[in-house]
Amino acid sequence: MKFSVIKQRAIWWSISALAIAISIAAMVISYNTFHAPLRPGLDFIGGTRIQIERDCKIENNCDTPIDIAQVRAVLEEQGLENSTIQLLGENKQTLSLRTPQLDVEQRSKLQAALEEKIGKFDPETIQIDTVGPTVGQELFASGLIALIVSFFGIIVYLSIRFQFDYALFAIVALLHDVVITAGIFAILGLTIGLEIDSLFLVALLTIIGFSVNDTVVIYDRIRETIANNPTKDINQVVDEAVNQTLTRSINTTVTTLLPLIAIFLFGGETLKFFALALIIGFSLGAYSSIFIASTLLAWWRNKTGTAEKIISQKEGEQLTTDKQ
Repeated sequence: MKFSVIKQRAIWWSISALAIAISIAAMVISYNTFHAPLRPGLDFIGGTRIQIERDCKIENNCDTPIDIAQVRAVLEEQGLENSTIQLLGENKQTLSLRTPQLDVEQRSKLQAALEEKIGKFDPETIQIDTVGPTVGQELFASGLIALIVSFFGIIVYLSIRFQFDYALFAIVALLHDVVITAGIFAILGLTIGLEIDSLFLVALLTIIGFSVNDTVVIYDRIRETIANNPTKDINQVVDEAVNQTLTRSINTTVTTLLPLIAIFLFGGETLKFFALALIIGFSLGAYSSIFIASTLLAWWRNKTGTAEKIISQKEGEQLTTDKQ
């Protein structure tokens, strides 16, 4: 039984529109809260991140979870009231702080004050990262430029290989994937305090590459079908192209997601949310290639009356040569 994406395209578009609206709303709320569409991490705004864990080998040191109120009081005494506080681990015995940039003396003073209030820390588990504000801004600017360049490169490549409207709707599908992925991370930033770092930008670039590859496979089958049957209805062409590539798309996505799910479940904190971004983005990439990019192309060709002109000049020349 063949599956028709064209007949149900209003459903697919409605689902995507709702997801995009929720994502944009989450990013607006995040911007009002953190002055950024997503909760920025140390990589982008600079400062010092300190992660310390109570020494549970000391008797009675870990009987109760760390009290955030006590931590906040210590930070206020140190003039660091604008710092971010997070408790990690099932038993809430690990403390993660993000503060303005601190020197060695300030860090030592803060650690001593915290130990006095909430108990001794295990010196072997202390993690300290410091990033200057200039470096953070440079990382953000570099990541943004990389995203823009990748979008431009994709437009040029697909316009040359296919036609401009192919490229246009491939970009729409990519924006769909990026916006919804960012929206989900904006929600996570608002609900569980998740901060994005440079790895998130790497994840977005990887998602773009995966998504456009999936879209190109479907587009290539559409072009091939039209080259062989130039009078066939564009809606039928798209449905056939999707059905012919559906198994391949599902298999590729599933085999890619399996190791990412393993990393998310069993990997460390650094890679856990990087893997989550890829899981979300790759799933969206498969969805948008099948249900967004292809259906938009068919809709546009029918709306503009150019369905019969879908073959490019080069394809037309090739058909003429074959007939001769």
